[in-house]
Amino acid sequence: MLVLLALLLVLLFFGLGFTLHALWIVAVILFVFWVIGFAVGRGASAGSRRWYRW
Repeated sequence: MLVLLALLLVLLFFGLGFTLHALWIVAVILFVFWVIGFAVGRGASAGSRRWYRW
């Protein structure tokens, strides 16, 4: 029973670590898209037409 509990705990920590790593990757990709959108928004239109509200 103790071995099963330890295995379950290791599996839980592995799942949490993988999820956290995947969320960091998604956050970095979204940040890159935001920076690109910010740079494109400052281009030829000079702020007259924005694709976001804020």
